[in-house]
Amino acid sequence: MAEKKPNDALVKLARAEDAKKAMAEYQANAKAVDANTERLRALRLEREAAEAAAPKAAPAPKRKPAAKKTKAATGKLSEWLTEQKGSGRNN
Repeated sequence: MAEKKPNDALVKLARAEDAKKAMAEYQANAKAVDANTERLRALRLEREAAEAAAPKAAPAPKRKPAAKKTKAATGKLSEWLTEQKGSGRNN
């Protein structure tokens, strides 16, 4: 069994104090997050109420879809190869 050291009680007290500080900090952070959430919720509800009260604007007219571009007429592969060879292109 492990022997007790003379400062074990002090270490235990220090850990307990650290735990209290950490828990207080954690709770303070949680409280701050809750307050911010409440503030943002109130702003959102206010904005939604204003939007509901405001008259709705007429929807924008729908645009006609752009005409699709047609693909240029493609030549044969053999023609393209001969053009490339004639222009001095190497493999």
